Amino acid sequence: MAPRVDEVKTYPVLDPARALTEPRWVRWVLIAVALSFIALFLLVPLAQVFASALDKGMGYYFNAVREPAALSAVKLTLVAAFFSVVFNSAFGLASAWAITKFRFPGKSLLITLIDLPFTVSPVVSGLIYVLLFGLQGLLGPWLKAHNLHIIFALPGIVLATVFVTFPFISRELIPLMQEQGSEEEEAAMVLGAGGRQIFWKVTLPNIQWGLLYGVILCNARAMGEFGAVSVVSGHIRGLTNTLPLHVEILYNEYDFTAAFAVASLLTFLAVLTLIAKTLVGLKYEKSRQTPAAQAESGIA
Repeated sequence: MAPRVDEVKTYPVLDPARALTEPRWVRWVLIAVALSFIALFLLVPLAQVFASALDKGMGYYFNAVREPAALSAVKLTLVAAFFSVVFNSAFGLASAWAITKFRFPGKSLLITLIDLPFTVSPVVSGLIYVLLFGLQGLLGPWLKAHNLHIIFALPGIVLATVFVTFPFISRELIPLMQEQGSEEEEAAMVLGAGGRQIFWKVTLPNIQWGLLYGVILCNARAMGEFGAVSVVSGHIRGLTNTLPLHVEILYNEYDFTAAFAVASLLTFLAVLTLIAKTLVGLKYEKSRQTPAAQAESGIA
């Protein structure tokens, strides 16, 4: 026999917002701890870099960053980062397209290989290139016979940088394209669009912010790479030194002010990258939301 309404036990309904709200003092403690951590491990080192770079005045600073070896390091860093972004953008688009739009044998293996640089030490990856393309390596005699230089030259630096950075763009595009599905591409195909039109008119506009976000991450990682490039570069001053390697050489020569001056260039590039990453990240998150979710959150 069903109980009467007045016999049914009722329980108070907790407001989720109130149930998850901590006491004010707890929130302030957590905020203080977070800000202290950021100040100690981020702001203080950044301030120390610029303070040490300007320790001997602006004249010494500009001389340190304008000397031929430093300018060569800047140029080589930008060239390696540029080629890394270009190659990894092409690979990231192709791999993400293949993984999310097609079924084929070895798909899981391809995804595993994309993550390989995350698990392999950069020093090990540089050593692999030395064992493959060095004078005593597998292809070394053939390269020497044809007067081709990869190790201790620009091609080796580019290869090492590409290897350690190629997961970044793929790993941004794959989940984005999986979430979007292939309904729009299929609709365009039904309407008679070709593969090139579908890519440029449908797929690329949908993933443009995710692609740009991955490009920024890839570029930041390429400019700061040290381990793999250190192995394949040979540390030839003015020829094969990137900015991180040039900083190391200056520091080992006890020219600390010049080392911090050059390091400030990397710090400045890192700050610009962080700002660009934040701005693009906002657009990226907005592009992944549905119109209803955008209106609810007040973004639209």
